Amino acid sequence: MNFITHLAPEIAARMLLVCMFPLSGLDKIFHWDEAMAQTKSSPVPAPSLLLALAMLVEFCTPLCIVLGWHDRLAAFILCGYCVVTAVLYHRFWAFPHFWSQPGEGRAHFWDFFKNLCLAGGLALLVLSGGYAPLGAMVTHPLSNAPYSAR
Repeated sequence: MNFITHLAPEIAARMLLVCMFPLSGLDKIFHWDEAMAQTKSSPVPAPSLLLALAMLVEFCTPLCIVLGWHDRLAAFILCGYCVVTAVLYHRFWAFPHFWSQPGEGRAHFWDFFKNLCLAGGLALLVLSGGYAPLGAMVTHPLSNAPYSAR
């Protein structure tokens, strides 16, 4: 019963938080030319090295987070990765009228904020990281977080 009340919900939440990253890494492998073109679009040097590092981050950190092995460090690295990729590769502000007209600018807008939202979830894992028993959440569904003013 301990696994169901303590670990299973946490592992499921972690899997949902990071499941897109390994798929993104696979996409980079299968569509190498497009991934390289996007990597070259930033002002950062050594695009081949950056792409290889991105794939390493996208494959390794989710595994560490789900398995709980150096999970806070992995979440910290992945959080930074999300912020950096948002700023370098989803510069929605570079497209005039990005919000009012359909097109690439609007897609970058949503990708930018998706990355920031993922960074927020990963930052929560870095900062709070502990397991919360499912039974406590069921019996006290409206309780506050431990750091709040009760």
